[in-house]
Formats: sequence, structure tokens, C-alpha cells
Amino acid sequence: MRRLVLLVLGLTLAGPAAGAVGRADESGGAGARADAHRAASDGAEVVGRSSQGRAIEVVRRGDPAAATTVLVVGSIHGTELAGHAVVAQLRRSDVPPGLRLLLVPTANPDGAAAGTRQNARGVDLNRNFPYRWRARGRAFDTYFPGRGPASEPETRALQALIRRERPDMTVWYHQALRLVTLVPGADASLIRAYGARTGLPPRVLPPYRGTATSWQNHTFPGTSAFVVELPAGPLSPADARRHAHAVLAVAQRAAASGAATAPRPPVVSRPIPFGPARRRQMAAYSLRHYGDATARLTDPKVIVEHYTASSSYAAAWNTFAANAPDVELHERPGVCAHYLIDRDGTITQLVPLTLRCRHTIGLNHVAIGIEHVGVSDADVMGDHRQLAASLRLTRWLQGRFGIRTRDVIGHAESLSSPYYHENVAALRRRTHSDFAHATMQVYRAMLSHSLASRSTRVAVTPARTASSWAANARPRRSASAVSSVHNSTAIVPASGP
Repeated sequence: MRRLVLLVLGLTLAGPAAGAVGRADESGGAGARADAHRAASDGAEVVGRSSQGRAIEVVRRGDPAAATTVLVVGSIHGTELAGHAVVAQLRRSDVPPGLRLLLVPTANPDGAAAGTRQNARGVDLNRNFPYRWRARGRAFDTYFPGRGPASEPETRALQALIRRERPDMTVWYHQALRLVTLVPGADASLIRAYGARTGLPPRVLPPYRGTATSWQNHTFPGTSAFVVELPAGPLSPADARRHAHAVLAVAQRAAASGAATAPRPPVVSRPIPFGPARRRQMAAYSLRHYGDATARLTDPKVIVEHYTASSSYAAAWNTFAANAPDVELHERPGVCAHYLIDRDGTITQLVPLTLRCRHTIGLNHVAIGIEHVGVSDADVMGDHRQLAASLRLTRWLQGRFGIRTRDVIGHAESLSSPYYHENVAALRRRTHSDFAHATMQVYRAMLSHSLASRSTRVAVTPARTASSWAANARPRRSASAVSSVHNSTAIVPASGP
């Protein structure tokens, strides 16, 4: 799935012209503020709060299961509200198939209400992002960056939304230089395509500190965050339509490019119970083992491949759903994984990718877990349908989260991961034998081949047929033995779900 995010914001990057731009924007402020209010008050979900407690909201449109997500934010500076008209137009526009719109009327509701560039604490939010941040000035200076990087609740709300939605492209609307910006790390072809559709020339601006685009391009390599500088004043209805159409057209262009490289495989949703109690348990587990009391998986860096040590999908699902404490430490939550792949290649999602699962000691805070129904490495690697589905799912997850092939590991390789962290000393050398290094060398080679060829057809290499895997793979311990080990994903036979 391509996470295409266009953050459409009324911002000003240009230094000397900032004051003039702010005054010009205020000439159309009342209408733009009314558009923002209408957009924010209809079916909105609150994603954060301003420093004065006003809601930062998102409205969802389009197919929730679409492969491409488009996030549009109307403003971040309260004196630059022309982008609100684009949000309002997009709310009325037909959403093309394959796209999902997330519409945020304003990231700075306090500034929009007061008619100030800064938020209520006098901070320029587009200098407050935690990349190349530098202290300067004082509150309500034009470019005051705050008392520290990401010091403002509005900045943190945007960061959380971007991390959760995994943007591949971000467009920020600014005023009033009448251009689109060519920025390091962004796809220049998308920027030029947007400019061609709106009549705005592509230009290079200085590398300002603490901006949203620089933070995003640095934090999520391979994504495209860029700026569209609108003219001063409010947009006419025709201009609002032109920019809304440009958003959708460029989104479709980027989606088509992404679909050629990392298509989302068919996934069945059958979630295991993961309610408030289990989330609290996961937060407590995280505090003990990783030092942060949260159940949220916000920035996955690793994909861990497992097998269930059983031949039954039902037994695996029941074990993960049971939330039973482990035998050794008697800790909850119970073991689980984000995905379970059956022998026929059916991929089932068990847990949202925004939640941590307990599947690998030392990596649950940064890892996505994929379980395969089977009793050995050979069992999985010799099953063409299951293996092909596994590679497709893994490749899609890599593209969505920017995970390197070398960080796709087997459970048996967990101790060698650079992201491994375990606070409990007794567990620091614990791992398991499933998907051993030799297996994963072949798996990663297949994965790299599928990346190079952009093919979804995968075959087991002749040197590693099912029989050769069976002859060479290390057998896993029995389910009863493995279940006594902390973070085991062994499957104890159970009745069907």
C-alpha cells in the first residue's frame, strides 16, 4: 500500500516577505475561517489538541481500504488560510478509486481563531519540527521556533498523524510566493507535475530549519514532502478547484508508480481480542522491557518471520486470542503476531499495525511479526503458495514502512538486530530457532530478487527444495517445551475458533 500524504497547509517559508504575506492573507480570513469551521465540524475525528485546547481534526473520505492515502491540511499559520478552500473543495469532490482522503482543516486552530501566524504560545509551528531545529528569538517573533524541538502540542499531533499514516508524499500549501518548491528528498517529477497543473513554477528555496518538510524527508527516506506557495489572499472558487484537482491527479500518479513496485497483497481481517485490558498489559510489558509505557507501535524498523510449530490455523489463532501468560515469567499480554499466513497462502491480519505484539524478545517495540502455519523452516519454504504470499506481504510492508531487506529477519536472528533492546537481564540472550540464518539468507535473496524484478511470482530455488530444506533445517522444540520460554510463539493445540 502506498501511503500518499498531501499535507496542504497555509504556510510561509520566505523570510523577508513573511509580514507582508500575513497581512495579505488576512484580507480573505473570514471566508477561509468559515470554510475551516464547516470542514472541521462535520464528521470529524480529533487527532490532537492545540495549546489552548482546541481540537485538531481529520475528516475521512473515500475507500477506507484504498491502497493510497491522501492527507490534506488546510493551514498551519493562522494568517495564511487560503488552503482551507482546497480542503473544502476536496470535501465536495469525487474521490477516485484507490484513494483515501484524510482532510485536516487546520493544524493551528488557535492561530486561525486569533489571526496570528504563530500558535497561542507565540511559536511558528513550521520552525518547531525536530530536524535541524535551532533556538532563536522569543515568543511571537516571526520565526520563533519554540523552547525546544517539537515543544508544541500541534507539532506533536501532526507528527503522530504522519507516523501513523506513513506518508509517501506530502504537499504543504504556503503563501504567497506563487511557486512549488524543489526540495531534497522529494520526487521532483511529482512536484513538476503539480506545478504544470496549477501554473506555478518549480523553484529552490533556502534550507530553513525546523520545517515540516525537512523533518519528514529526513525521518522517512524515500518519501516526498514539498511546498506549494499560493498567491496572496483567498483563492477563487476556480483556483480552489484547480488545486484540488491537482492534489487528486498527482496522488493518482504517485499511486500508479507505487503500485508497480509494492502492491498490497489480499489480506483477510480476523482480529484477535486486543481491548483496553490487553493494551494496558502491553504498555506495562513495554515499560518493563523497553522503558516506555505504551502499547503503540509507531515506527517499525524490523520484520520478524516466525512459524507456529503447529499445522493448524485454528490452533494458532486460538493461542494468540487466548492472551494466556507465559509459563516462565507469568507475564501478560500473551504471545501474538500481526499477521498469520496459512498453508494455502491466505494472509490474515490479527492485530493493527499501530499496536505492539509480543512475538520476539527485545524487538516487540520496533518489529512487525509474521507467523506462518507450519512446523519447520522446511515446511514453510517448501510450500510455494505460502512462501509466495509471505514474500508479497513482506515486500509490501517494507515499502509502506521503509524497512530495509537486511532488517527482515528470522526469529532465530533476533539477537543480531541493531534494534535489539531488552531491559530484563535474564532475557538478553534468549531467542528461538525458527527461521534460522541459513533459511533467511535464501529468503532475503528471494525478496531482493522480487524487488529487482517487481514480480509477484516466486519459486523456491532448486538448491532449496522442500526435501533439501527438510534434510537440513533444524527442528524446533516441541510446543510444550517452547511455550515455557518467554515470548514463545509455539502453538498449543486448541479447539477451532
